[in-house]
Amino acid sequence: MTFAALLLLVITRPRLRGHSRADWAVVSGFGLALGGMNLLFYQAIDRIPLGAAVTLEVLGPLLLSVVATRRAASLLWAGLALAGVYLLGRGGFGELNAAGVAFALAAGAMWAAYILLNARAGARFPRLDGLAIAMAVAALVSLPLGIGSSGGALLEPGVLALGLAIAVMSSGVPYTLELLALRRLPAATFAVLTSLAPAVAALAGYLVLGQGLSLPQCVAIAMVVAASAGAVRAGS
Repeated sequence: MTFAALLLLVITRPRLRGHSRADWAVVSGFGLALGGMNLLFYQAIDRIPLGAAVTLEVLGPLLLSVVATRRAASLLWAGLALAGVYLLGRGGFGELNAAGVAFALAAGAMWAAYILLNARAGARFPRLDGLAIAMAVAALVSLPLGIGSSGGALLEPGVLALGLAIAVMSSGVPYTLELLALRRLPAATFAVLTSLAPAVAALAGYLVLGQGLSLPQCVAIAMVVAASAGAVRAGS
């Protein structure tokens, strides 16, 4: 997060003057959601498989969609998602770390807040200024915890190189593209696309990390993906 913040601040050179208190409240909340989402997610995938973590995390945006639409059809899609999570549980929830599940669900709540505040910050701040400032806030939250947990290991060349690569590929580039997307796409369309995250994560976990999934777990992830897309389409 610190590397990503430094890169964005250097590239964008955001204007810090001329903003109202409401603007600063939005961008600060955006930064807290961004930092919290990352911290909680990394705690989750340290304890449970990647596909399961993202499946649980995506429930946050799904619940946001259901609450926003207030339609009966959305409740049916939410029921499908819950059935998928239950199936995931029967297919291995007993083997999942309880703390990992809790971290993933909390990361989902932060994801929902991130989507809302990302759109508002993009409307209040020009270019990528809002994202750069929010990333700096996220770094201020994350860095003390990182130093406290890892200490001097953070200064090892291999760790620094890996952190820089993650900053570019997992933070800087994706969040920049999402901010630009939310300025061009309706929130519903954006949410449909992000609903594919559990399937992509499960595939990445299988190909990169060797985390296999049973047939019931694959069906459960597919149910959550379908429910997320269906709930957003029902709302639009």
